[in-house]
This record gives sequence, structure tokens and C-alpha cells, in this order.
Amino acid sequence: MTTQPEPKPWILGIHAYTPGKSTASDGRALVKLSANENPLGSSPAAMAAIAETRAEAATYPDPGAHELREKLAELHGLDADRIVCGTGSDELLNLAAQGFAGQGDEVLFSRHSFAVYDIAARRCGATPVEADDRDFIADVDALLAAVTEKTRVVFLANPNNPTGTWIAPSEVERLHAALPSNVLLVIDEAYAEYLDPDLQHVGFDLAAAHDNVLVTRTFSKIYGLAAERIGWATGAPGLIDVLNRIRGPFNVTVSGQKAALSALSDQSFVNESRAHNTSERARFAEAIAALGNHGLSVVPSEANFLLVEFAGDVTAVAALDAIAKAGYAVRHLPEPGLKHCLRITIGKSEDMDRVTAALRELCGEAA
Repeated sequence: MTTQPEPKPWILGIHAYTPGKSTASDGRALVKLSANENPLGSSPAAMAAIAETRAEAATYPDPGAHELREKLAELHGLDADRIVCGTGSDELLNLAAQGFAGQGDEVLFSRHSFAVYDIAARRCGATPVEADDRDFIADVDALLAAVTEKTRVVFLANPNNPTGTWIAPSEVERLHAALPSNVLLVIDEAYAEYLDPDLQHVGFDLAAAHDNVLVTRTFSKIYGLAAERIGWATGAPGLIDVLNRIRGPFNVTVSGQKAALSALSDQSFVNESRAHNTSERARFAEAIAALGNHGLSVVPSEANFLLVEFAGDVTAVAALDAIAKAGYAVRHLPEPGLKHCLRITIGKSEDMDRVTAALRELCGEAA
């Protein structure tokens, strides 16, 4: 006889998600370059929309986010009935696993993928399976080799977090083409808007043409609305029906829906954010390359961050401390294979200059 409620054993296997830090070990507030937030903030139009919703605090939001889904469909050339909105894309990733996998099933993803995939698998009692990567890049052949008769869901982040790496549309298509039709391919495109616009369509095209592809996106990154927790997904009607059955009621707030609507109408802010990220990422990567003789290098990234490797006398832990002393929080990744790495969000120009100066000083280079 037990004397207290007992959790399911697969729940105890979950390591809770660890968010990026915003304070130093001594409690000092730091500038966050640890959570891949937009350094330019939010669209002024979105901020104005949030302010206007204060009078609606006592009312429930539209449960189906109809106006937001229509606007998303218009912008991306999609069918609004094939879109579902969520509390960030995290909710939808978890629902995808919950809706299509369970005890005895397997959920597959590449090594060094988003930590939520492992959590989503375990949360529904399924077994998480990691396929080998190739130089921090998702390896399509390794993923396909890991598919078994128990595989029910495959997660692919493209671009990937925390590595920033990306696979070309042809590789995404090859992965999908070789998967059994009863396996759900979830393409997590949280960082897709940082890609060249001409390269952003493969997920949508596959989701429109096939019954086993779900694409998720978020307003937390390039749109700068992380606090509002707004995500969305598109896929075949059967997939959207399942997610609608199990998502939270009223899961996107009034302010979130209206902010997202206004943000979608301000594509100039999106373009500005993409351009800023592209130029500052290249500039920071060049600065790190100049420290290559000290063992520092970067993994090529298509996202709004760089994964920096420390392979010489300068360690990732020492760099983490030096950057914190300069006033910045970045992300240390102590899990196997990444313990010698820091993930550094691309911030404002002055932020990247100060982080670079801290690393140069640590390496003994002149400021």
C-alpha cells in the first residue's frame, strides 16, 4: 500500500526544461543573451495592440483564434482551417507527441536537438530515441536508420536549437519521402524567419501536400513576443483536429492574439530584425574566428544565435564567467557533446562588441 499519490514512472524520467539565465551567480542582473530573444524588442504596432487590450482583461479570448488564423493563412498562402494556435509552439510540440505516441512507441529526433522533444516523448509515456548527428547537423541517413516499427513521431528542428544548423529543403523532402506514411514528421520552424525568405517554404509545401507533416512556428523569436506565448502549427485536417481536441481551451490570450495580428501586419519589423541578425551574426562569427588560435570556433548558424566551441586552454566555463563579469548571460550546455560550448544569442551591436571584448581579454588579446 502506498501512502501518497505516485507519479507515472515515465514522468520521473523527465528532466525539467532549464531556461536561459538572467542573473549572475552573485545575483547581479545580466543582459540576457541566453534565451534567443529579439534584441530589437517587439514591433511598435504589437506593443500598441497589447496596451489596448487592458480593458478586455475580464473576458475570455476567442477560443479558436479565428482572426489570427485567417491572417496567418493570408500571409503564408495557407488554409486557415489547417492552422491551430497554441501557447507558444512548445504546447503544440507536446500535443503532437501526445496525440500520436504513447507507451510502447518511439519518438525520434537528432542528437543535440531542442530539449523539449525528449520531454514531449517522456510526457506521454513514449521512448525518446536520438539519432547521430553529423558535425552538429541533423543527419537524414542516421534518422532514417533509426526508424523502427515503433516510431510514431519524428521531430526535426530546422534551423536547429541549440546548434543553429540547418538542412536544405531537398534534405527535408528526402527525409519525409523515406518515412513510413504512419509516422508523423514534425518540422519545428521556430527560427525559420531568419532564413532567406526563398528558403522558408519547404515545410509548408510538405504539410499542404501530405497527411503526415506538421509544421510549427512561433511569435517568440523574430516577432519579439516571447512574453505573450503564441505559437501556431499547420498540417492536414486530421492532424489539426487531433491537436484541437487536446489543446488547452482559450489557450492564446486576448493580448497575445491581438499582438500577433498587429505583428503580422508589420513585416518591416521582421525584415529589419532579419537583416540585423544576419549582419551582427556574421560580424560576431568573424570576431570569434580571429580567436581561433586560442581554440575558439563557431558552428555555422542560420538562427539568431551562435554555438561557440572552446577547444583550447580557454574553457567554456571560464568564458561563461568572463562574459558574466562583463554583464551578460549566455547559455552553457553541459550535456554530453556540448559541455565545451556556449550558445550566444545575437544581441545589439554594442552587446556583441562587449562580449567580444570580454573573450579577447580572456584570451590575452589586446582590447
